[in-house]
Amino acid sequence: MKYVQLLREFMRACIVEEFEYRANFAANILSTVLWLAMAILTVQLYFYRTEEIGGWDFYEVLVLLGIFNAVHGFIEFVLQPNMSRLVNHIRKGTLDFVLMKPVDSQFYISFRHLVFWRLSDVVLGLALVAYALWQLEVIPSLLMLIEFAIVFVASLAVVYSLWMGMMMFSFWAVKVDNLSYLFSSFFETARFPVSVYKGFLRFTLRIYFL
Repeated sequence: MKYVQLLREFMRACIVEEFEYRANFAANILSTVLWLAMAILTVQLYFYRTEEIGGWDFYEVLVLLGIFNAVHGFIEFVLQPNMSRLVNHIRKGTLDFVLMKPVDSQFYISFRHLVFWRLSDVVLGLALVAYALWQLEVIPSLLMLIEFAIVFVASLAVVYSLWMGMMMFSFWAVKVDNLSYLFSSFFETARFPVSVYKGFLRFTLRIYFL
């Protein structure tokens, strides 16, 4: 209960901070909507001349894009604001003040700063998944929804572990911000199916050796 109450206080403080500038909060949500719209438009361009790419049709790719958007929203909601501060704490030597607090240090470092407008990414991503499934005429059963929730939470745990592991290099290296950029670049590849990249690689090699 102690950590539940502490998390609630973190959330309350972050919400107050977010709504201190309401216009900025609304503008951020609008930018999220526009970013997702551009991503969908990009997918539509890929399918402009074909109905299938790498064994995936348009709405199946939208399902994957929605899941990617939801996971990306979680990263920006929790991981990005906190892990960047962890690096600064280690670099400036202020991590000692965190370690001296009467609370689990990893919990404090992981959840102290939350960017609530990023939850719009999660909501829009899941809404896109629901829309794509509706277009595919797929109605998930309760068991399928439970399995999806378990796998989704497991994916968040894996992403959190990888990001935390990378940030631990801050104790030995002066600057590890580039590692987060590298991780983000690799994570961006999850927006499209693996078979799409395989097909693109075969196409590129075929052109190169002709």
